[in-house]
Amino acid sequence: MRVVIQRVTEASVTVENNITGQIGLGLLVLVGIEDADSTEDMQWLCNKIVNLRIFDDADKVPNLSVKDVDGGILLISQFTLHAATKKGNRPSYIRASKPDFAKPMYEKMIAQLSTELGKPVATGIFGADMKVRLLNDGPLTIVIDSKNKE
Repeated sequence: MRVVIQRVTEASVTVENNITGQIGLGLLVLVGIEDADSTEDMQWLCNKIVNLRIFDDADKVPNLSVKDVDGGILLISQFTLHAATKKGNRPSYIRASKPDFAKPMYEKMIAQLSTELGKPVATGIFGADMKVRLLNDGPLTIVIDSKNKE
């Protein structure tokens, strides 16, 4: 699994002119799933996301997690995170899982993040054409891949 995490002051996702998920202060998380991903990958990432200390404390030092600041998480599925661009100029998405594997894993991730965060996670709609708005705070953007744990 590959995630792009953005610290935001606000974020929302719209599908067919309807907001399907929105948060204030928190994390916008884009997730790409491939067939080699396991429940262990998902659980490791969820724990990392919820406990990542990237929010400032009173001394303006990033010592706080999204849980510590009572922030929200907006989770968006994005198969393009597994784009292969080595050959030619048209990306290949062959590594990205098909919906029959990716959607259940995405739904498990929503449940796991909600449990670890202690409140519901906002989401887009799997497979939909989504419009994502965000105000990146920092900007602070981190990419994590569960296969190499970095």
